[in-house]
Amino acid sequence: MFGYVAGLPAFLAYFATGLAALAAFAAAYSALTPQHELRLIRTGNSAAVVAFLGAILGFSLPLASAAAHSVSLADFAIWALIGGVFQAIAFGVACLAMRDMPRRITEGEMAGGLWSAGISLAVGVLNAACMTS
Repeated sequence: MFGYVAGLPAFLAYFATGLAALAAFAAAYSALTPQHELRLIRTGNSAAVVAFLGAILGFSLPLASAAAHSVSLADFAIWALIGGVFQAIAFGVACLAMRDMPRRITEGEMAGGLWSAGISLAVGVLNAACMTS
């Protein structure tokens, strides 16, 4: 019977590390972006919700891939950090491609939120796929 849960300690270690990485990413992303999504979300700004969830999902995709393909917990943590860096780069690219994107999100313009979320998800999918090699 205990053979069924032999992998539970490793699961718990990876899951806890993943949650910590996700929380750290969310806090860092919100602090680094000019629009401070968490503050906007608390005021009911839908564009900020979309943009922030896109970033979190865009980070979660490579995080999941790293968990599935890592050879150790340290390896997983390194790939999580790399995934976070690429999400930050994705935000910068999204800002370059859409002028005043942070202002648009702050003002609740859904186009800005969707653009930011879409770029984050696209980069996240590509990032996750590249981690399998």
